[in-house]
Amino acid sequence: MGETLRQTPLAVALTGDLTRFTGRSRAIGYRWFADPSTRTIYAAQEHAFLGRLWVSGMREVLSQRGRPSRAAELVDGLLGTNAEFTTLWERQEVGLRPRGAKRFAHPELGELEVECQTLVDPASTHSLLVYTAAPGSESYEKLELLGVIGQQTLR
Repeated sequence: MGETLRQTPLAVALTGDLTRFTGRSRAIGYRWFADPSTRTIYAAQEHAFLGRLWVSGMREVLSQRGRPSRAAELVDGLLGTNAEFTTLWERQEVGLRPRGAKRFAHPELGELEVECQTLVDPASTHSLLVYTAAPGSESYEKLELLGVIGQQTLR
């Protein structure tokens, strides 16, 4: 359901502490629609695709787990109360997968493009996301700087 269990310090510096959320907000797909500030860490040109991706993912998990389930709770919490979610849900898209390249919008460093490798444990349905940038690229240099400054605000 896109609930972050652990993060490295560099991941926290890039995306913020995603483990701090509770309740329904633990799920990125729910937060995406319930709290528009969630979108600020992602490049604006990715927003439309990411909305479709989260809805497709919730539909997939709901079809696997049925009712009652956490997926059903999240979908029911958004259907009819969030127009964007409801519109995307009615499209009945399934099977969307994350793109290999992800673009983040860091408030201090600007846009970063990273490759994302996803390692999946099918038994637990847990995933490990590993972000890397091409050595020598601008995003690589920004990640290096982020590793030094962490969550500090630059002046």
